[in-house]
Amino acid sequence: MKLTIERLGHLGDAIAQGPEGPIFIPGMLPGEEVEGTLAGGRLTDVRILTPSVMRVKPPCPHAKSCGGCLMQHAADDFVAEWKLGIVRGALAGQGLDAPVRGIKASPPQSRRRATLAARRTKSGALIGFHARGSDVIIPVPNCQLLHPDLMAALPGLEALVKIGGSRTQELTCTVTRSAAGPDVVVMGGKPLDGQLQLELARVVEAHGIARLTWGDEVVALRANPVQRMGPSTVVPPPGAFLQATEHGETSLLAAVSEALGPQKRIVDLFAGCGTFALPLAQEAEVHAVEGDSAMTGALDKAARQASGLKKVTVEARDLFRRPLEPDEFKSVTGVVIDPPRAGAEAQMGPLVQSGVPVIAMVSCNPITFARDAKVLLAGGYVLDWIQVVDQFRWSSHVELVGRFSRPHMQR
Repeated sequence: MKLTIERLGHLGDAIAQGPEGPIFIPGMLPGEEVEGTLAGGRLTDVRILTPSVMRVKPPCPHAKSCGGCLMQHAADDFVAEWKLGIVRGALAGQGLDAPVRGIKASPPQSRRRATLAARRTKSGALIGFHARGSDVIIPVPNCQLLHPDLMAALPGLEALVKIGGSRTQELTCTVTRSAAGPDVVVMGGKPLDGQLQLELARVVEAHGIARLTWGDEVVALRANPVQRMGPSTVVPPPGAFLQATEHGETSLLAAVSEALGPQKRIVDLFAGCGTFALPLAQEAEVHAVEGDSAMTGALDKAARQASGLKKVTVEARDLFRRPLEPDEFKSVTGVVIDPPRAGAEAQMGPLVQSGVPVIAMVSCNPITFARDAKVLLAGGYVLDWIQVVDQFRWSSHVELVGRFSRPHMQR
């Protein structure tokens, strides 16, 4: 069967119109003519008859087998416009429109955090990403996504898997780049006993791992895995949220700072370990609210140890179940809100009622961003602009910052 690709879906699959409806074909681009065998709404054994001018040679040798990247076959300009289109489409789905600025994309080999699959084998250890739609682990010794420091950590991860893994149980290894070396969390390993802990500690020393968390227990701490946030150094709890690339974090922070402008008192909702709160505290008082008490503890400690910050207060609070109420925004001049993918639907109503003059909303999900934005706009706010950030290169993920203001609001 011959088909012509019409468009890409929001997850990156190409879509063509078949005799009985849409057909999904991974790895293709709009305008391409392809031929293959139709099987249950998908085309298999695909052959490209007419390639797109936007098709490029994937920069990574693992691109065809590894499921870590979906869009290496497309030119950067195409991917950028596709991701901007995802944001515009999400807004249109809620009947909204706003100026969408260009995209700021993180460079190759810049991911500072990754979760890898691993398994002990007869001859050693297997570690990498899953093949797309499969539990098969694909080794990625020449990965063009991960930061060189993460690539250098792979031998240490393999050593941990050889000692603490099994041939029947898959492990997940989350590794984060830090100033003191890799910060590693391993899940699914053998139960800890004295001998295993001793052997793991030896691997930590031999491979320069800063901290090793096995399951829920920190089993070795060679050095604090510090992260710099503004003028502060933070020691995040194991597995804590961190922006995927330094470039992405810098881009998001720049957009948030521009959106807020000069402020006296800021509330940072879903503050994490202080990605925005600590840099913003150089110019304004900040109250940081986060549901994870371990993260608020790390933020508070970093703020107390830093110099040159204005007053920083923290609060551990589940904003899904107990959002901040309107009267709790008294004297607040600006808000930063950076919810997880589910968005912050429960917080939108109180935010509207609070009348805070300016809001910088950060989002990793354009769909829930648009839903929540609609509530703010219905309450009198204006969506001034959106800055799109792509720190998950070659994937379907999109992040953004939106600036909301309330014209003529009297406080």
